[in-house]
Amino acid sequence: MVSELQAEDQTPPLRRRPIGWRRFGTRVFVGLIFLFMLSPIIFVLWLSFFSDAIPTFPPSGYTLHWYVQAWQNQAFLGGFILSLKVAAVAAVLSVTLGIAAALGIARHTFRGASLCNGVLMSPLIVPGIVAGIAIYLFYLRAENLLNMDIVGTFGGLIAAHVCLTIPWTMRLVSASIGGLDSTVEEAARNLGASGLQTFWRVTLPMLRPAIVASGLFSFIISFENLEVTLPLVGPGHTTLPIAIMQYLEFNLDPTIAAVSAVQIVLLGIVMLVTDRFVKLSQVV
Repeated sequence: MVSELQAEDQTPPLRRRPIGWRRFGTRVFVGLIFLFMLSPIIFVLWLSFFSDAIPTFPPSGYTLHWYVQAWQNQAFLGGFILSLKVAAVAAVLSVTLGIAAALGIARHTFRGASLCNGVLMSPLIVPGIVAGIAIYLFYLRAENLLNMDIVGTFGGLIAAHVCLTIPWTMRLVSASIGGLDSTVEEAARNLGASGLQTFWRVTLPMLRPAIVASGLFSFIISFENLEVTLPLVGPGHTTLPIAIMQYLEFNLDPTIAAVSAVQIVLLGIVMLVTDRFVKLSQVV
């Protein structure tokens, strides 16, 4: 018995199998792909610290001067505030209207449902510059009929951005509705909950990941949009992408890189905070 125990004690410990060359090569290949995809962001962040007014490689030094200059530029500051307002309002409206449209099309059958779905999803396939010119011409016709200003107003810009961002809410919420467990809603109705109570306390909480993700994507798309916004803004009121485009007409210094770096960091923080409470991988 003792000899058997001693024999068991002498068994060699288990060793981890070394990573094969094939697995190692796959990891390196995937890492290079990620590096290639992130290289534009890395380059912009690096360029924003160059001390040279005309970017050269290697740089002669590094500085924060371009961030200070961007902060002192009233066009950038005003454009950032206007873009923030437009994106926030457009995201709230597009999520609200998109949820109603997605529920109506997914839960009810009526004549013209496919046509409504195609019209609401069409901004995803129409080029941005074409959509911007079409909305501008439509606003001109509406101004002649209603005898009121629409082009260059905050409301007109919001309406255009809502049309641009609704498809993202429709797409995400419709996909989540298809994966809902209808028995949970039926159980709530059987227990005495009204239709409104079931929607508010059961359906919406189950759709929360899709709602948060659609709001996030709608905000980003509206904040970064240039093609639709360009023909619709009024004099003296420009969004941040338009302010960047106008600055690039006469300047090539790294101030634009500094502004872009701030946008990248802010949007990255928004996505990280959102993912902290709602896992975006569940719906994206």
